[in-house]
Amino acid sequence: MAGLKLICGLVLLCMLVVEPMATTALTCGQVASQTASCIRYLQRGGNPPVTCCNGVRNLNRQARTTRDRQTACRCLQTAARTISGINAKLAAGLPAKCGVKIPYKISPSTNCN
Repeated sequence: MAGLKLICGLVLLCMLVVEPMATTALTCGQVASQTASCIRYLQRGGNPPVTCCNGVRNLNRQARTTRDRQTACRCLQTAARTISGINAKLAAGLPAKCGVKIPYKISPSTNCN
């Protein structure tokens, strides 16, 4: 009986330690929310609004896991196909304009895998 209590205690302890470290997966809704203020810039150019760059930086911070980065990539590609007038060159340069360094090219042809 004491052994069972010890095992149950260890399982509970593991659950308490691991649960706070678990993260929620990034969603397309979150990606859209962070980047919505960039659409006008991506269509017309000029300077990206502060809210756009804040969103780009937030999205970069949120997409820490491989799965989250893949999700963000796919969501952005889908958005680029469905929103008319997006300039691919402006999209490719947006992270740098916002002071964000990413190790891959922003492009509709980027392999998100």
